[in-house]
Amino acid sequence: MNTSHARSWEKSYIPAASQPKTVVKVKESGWITKGEKLIYGFASVCLIVASIFIVSYSSSMDSLNRDVQSLERKISVQQTTNENLQFEKQELTRPERITQIAREHGLTIQNAEVKQANLMNSNAR
Repeated sequence: MNTSHARSWEKSYIPAASQPKTVVKVKESGWITKGEKLIYGFASVCLIVASIFIVSYSSSMDSLNRDVQSLERKISVQQTTNENLQFEKQELTRPERITQIAREHGLTIQNAEVKQANLMNSNAR
């Protein structure tokens, strides 16, 4: 039985020299896998979008600050103009000036005291 088994094995065994050679191609993989490329690409896109958003936000804030400064300058100029007009109003409403203009136009004041109208109005209330 041993010999029959050995003979069957000999028939099934083909020496290595007579066997057809199968060529196995080893695929060279790159440094980065497809998944890593996808992750790096997504991270790059997110970084670019965030950068654009930051620059846009910074630009709009700068524009807003310039507008605020312009308005503050206009307010300052208007306040100065208002103060000058207030002082001019006070100069023009002096009782001495009013009586002088009245005399120049030929009006006479008889035993009357000249008072400022706004003082009279505030006392009447």
